Amino acid sequence: MKPTIVSYMVATILSLMAIGGLTMPSLSIMAQMQPVATNAACGQVVSGLVNLTANLDCSGDGLIIGGDNTVINMNGYSITGPGPDSSKVGLMVPNNDNVVINGPGSISNFQAGVLVTGANGMKMSSLILDSNQIGVFMTGSENTEIQQNIVKQNSLGVATHSSSGATLTSNLMSGNLLAGITFVNTQQSEVSMNNIDGSQNGAFFDAQSSGNSVVANNVLQNVIDVNNANGLPPNINNNQFTDNNCQVSNPSGICIGR
Repeated sequence: MKPTIVSYMVATILSLMAIGGLTMPSLSIMAQMQPVATNAACGQVVSGLVNLTANLDCSGDGLIIGGDNTVINMNGYSITGPGPDSSKVGLMVPNNDNVVINGPGSISNFQAGVLVTGANGMKMSSLILDSNQIGVFMTGSENTEIQQNIVKQNSLGVATHSSSGATLTSNLMSGNLLAGITFVNTQQSEVSMNNIDGSQNGAFFDAQSSGNSVVANNVLQNVIDVNNANGLPPNINNNQFTDNNCQVSNPSGICIGR
């Protein structure tokens, strides 16, 4: 049977969730590397206060967060990778809590622009994430805040797997091929006041994603603007859709006046 866009999208997330090529440094290597305060370079493990002072053009990974409470100030600079079909990551947040990534700045041409695994309380704002396989990918993470970013021209804009408590607010997501937002097995999260256009699925929630609040988004000019598990009634997985400005939903009735 020919795979559907949604099945391909979920398979893409699951393959990346399994780190199908996203190479994590070993703990021994991370322990040997010193925290970087400024002038961070491609592939370095960084912690504390990190101020970018130049564009980073990376043939491998960008920056790897190595400690809790790390703050990355992009300062208007960019981190560019070797291409979306590589196995490389722009900013990796592995099991570190309360990490903050402040724009303005851009992350592009990676398999994942930002990869958050097992972290709690990561916050990112005012970034441009474009031309990646996935703009932001969260797995096993809690209480991530993604606010006021531009996420464009990726295969998937923001994808979350086996996570909870995420907040996606006031982002502009445009031209992400498969989906602007994708939830797989994700609970108790909020999607509000985002603008999403130009995707196969504007916002997709699978059947295992439950207790999520989707409020006051503009989701227009997608093949399917809002998709709850390919037509699953929202009361089954307890997702709430309120005041969303959209035209095509699955099931119908999710959009305002439609």
